[in-house]
Amino acid sequence: MSDASADSERSGPRYGTVNTAYGMKMATTPPEGDGPVWMVNLMKYREVADYADGRESTISGREADDIYTPLDSLAAVGAAPVFAGDVDQQLLGDETVWDRVAIVKYPTRKAFIDMQSLPSFQESHKHKDAGMDFTIVMGGQPMTMPPAPAGFEPTDWSDVPHPPTDDDGPVMVVHILRFHDVADAHKTPDHMQQYQSKAARVALGHGVQIGAWFAVEDTILGDGRVWHQARFNLFPSKAAFMAVVMDPARLTAQKDHRETAIADTYTMIVRPTLNTLAASLTS
Repeated sequence: MSDASADSERSGPRYGTVNTAYGMKMATTPPEGDGPVWMVNLMKYREVADYADGRESTISGREADDIYTPLDSLAAVGAAPVFAGDVDQQLLGDETVWDRVAIVKYPTRKAFIDMQSLPSFQESHKHKDAGMDFTIVMGGQPMTMPPAPAGFEPTDWSDVPHPPTDDDGPVMVVHILRFHDVADAHKTPDHMQQYQSKAARVALGHGVQIGAWFAVEDTILGDGRVWHQARFNLFPSKAAFMAVVMDPARLTAQKDHRETAIADTYTMIVRPTLNTLAASLTS
């Protein structure tokens, strides 16, 4: 992956700018070189849906997007949502405050492009256009997970300090990352690896599980920024996440290594409404 995509010609809908170079690559990748792609979506909604045909609307942007949800069109090209959740709290990022995060797995990159021309998709898209204020959509490929530190085994959530409760259930912490001076999104910079090794010792004691980490091959819709990785880490509760965040050893590692490695990021606590990420990586 290179920064060239950020300079390519872009055009698109009201809620983002299309990276036409990546779109062409997705459409023309030879079948023998194509394969599954996980499209990571960050969504910010209009307060009130704004339909392009001028109709009066009293529904929210979120409600319009719920009407849009193109399950029939996705099924027609062999795709399906594998993760969705509402943003509970955004901790890091620019002025854009995201409302929802979702991932759709497509059987091929071309399937993503083919869906755009389906009559069913085009009919439903008016609701997305009305509801969405801004979105970033990036194509991801699963990364090889780092090994657990020596002597650490996964902890059952019944044995962790902050297990899930009826009032504070599992949360997915989402990190969208751009690193300094990275040419290959599959390769994590040394400083980030050092941070991971130290933070993992804290996180594993609180029952943290890796949902999925994706190398971003490119961004099809957004604002021109380049991203390198999208990481999804599952915590048994928000209280568990806060305990990890405030751990002194993790705070030191953050200052010494994480902040050195990262050029830009969004970090969000997301309450999952759908989570079949693990199964999607093996099916």
